Formats: sequence, C-alpha cells, structure tokens
Amino acid sequence: MTQHPAYNTHGAERPSRWLITADHASNTVPDWVNSGDLEISQADMNRHIAYDVGSLGLARHLADCLDAPMIASNFSRLVIDPNRGEDDPTLVMRLYDGTIIPANRHVDDAEVEHRLSRLYRPYHGALADLAGQRDDTVICAIHSFTPCLKGRQPRPWEIGVLHSHQDSRLAVPLIAALRDEGYCVGDNEPYSGHLPGDSIDRHALTPGRLNVLIELRNDLIETDDQQKLWAERLASVLERVLAGLAA
Repeated sequence: MTQHPAYNTHGAERPSRWLITADHASNTVPDWVNSGDLEISQADMNRHIAYDVGSLGLARHLADCLDAPMIASNFSRLVIDPNRGEDDPTLVMRLYDGTIIPANRHVDDAEVEHRLSRLYRPYHGALADLAGQRDDTVICAIHSFTPCLKGRQPRPWEIGVLHSHQDSRLAVPLIAALRDEGYCVGDNEPYSGHLPGDSIDRHALTPGRLNVLIELRNDLIETDDQQKLWAERLASVLERVLAGLAA
C-alpha cells in the first residue's frame, strides 16, 4: 500500500485574504482503492462525474492573480466526495449521471472509514489550517459544471455563483457585478448553494468567514489559456466586490 497525498497546495505562504479551494480538482484513484480502478471506462473517468474538469487550472491561475494560497484535493470525487458531510448518503456515489460505479457498489462502513481517514480528513485538516492563517480569510471555492446532464436540457449559464441563505454578503454583489460585465450568471444555478456539512458550510459558514462558490461551465475552461483568461476575469471582479464590502 503506497502513500498517496490527499491534497496539493500552491502558494501556501502567500499573504492574501483570499483562500482558493478546489474540492473536485482530480480524477485520481489511489492504488489502494480497488487497485486504483473504479471499474468504469476511461471516458467516464475523464468527464465531470469523476472530477470538475478544468477546475484545478482555473483555481491555480486565480490564486496567482490574487497572490493567494490554493488547496486542491488529489482524489476523485467518486472515491469519496470532500464536498459532502461525513454522514451524507452521497459521500460515496454508486450511480452518477447514468454511470454505475461498480467498485463502490459494495463499499462497507470499514472501507468508507478508510477513505475518510486517508483522504477526506487530511484534505479538510489542511484546508482548515490554511483558512486559520488569518482572522479575515475569505474563501472562494472553485468548481465546474457540465454543459448538459444526460437526458436534460442544456445549461445556459457561463458562471454559477452558489451561496447559502446564511451568508450571501459576497455572493449577491458578485452576481450583480458579473452580470454587469455581460456574463450569463446563475444565482444558485445549476445547483443549490447550501448543503449541510459541505466544504463551505464547514470552513466558512460555521466559523463566520466571507465566502463564495463559483462554478464555471467546463467547456469554457478546457485549455490552460482559457483557464488563465477566466481567472483574470474573475480576479478583477472579486477584488472589486471585496473592496466594496470593506468600504
């Protein structure tokens, strides 16, 4: 059984208030999880069910633009989903967007605990440490979404801004600012912005930190150049909106 780092950081010592996170950055399966094979096709491992396509590059470029630290998971969401509470029934998915995950069909409590202890908890521990480096940390979680789920209508949004009713201080003016720039922006679309026990709930809402979750449609961030372009666009607006809150 080999060591497999649960997360990667970038610019961990940077001074910015911003902390950029990428919960679903990787489609990696550690070799100690069913010999590194979830028993689905490589095509499925390369699509949104296994990770947020383009999110790692976007998060890294955004962190560079903001001179901010970044933390990214280093395991597929299909192994265990770091953006779910430990008691969430979708923590280990057995079916996702029409694809059965054979290696997860008979996962028992002991195996879930193993994945929690080796991947999920180390990632969240490191995220908590980074967030705690400043008293005024602002968390910006980066995700991506597929343009169309199987059998569903195409999703029109370029950007989704997700937020909880418990704290929309940053999200609401960000939505307005992005729409002013001419982007098609979903307000808590294509997903709801609050899931008890998720990363924002755990690291931002509970301790009272400013936060926002940004979803980019993944066909817009397929290449490094696209990721860099969107990072620059987002950084400019994020900085302006945060400065407006402090004024």
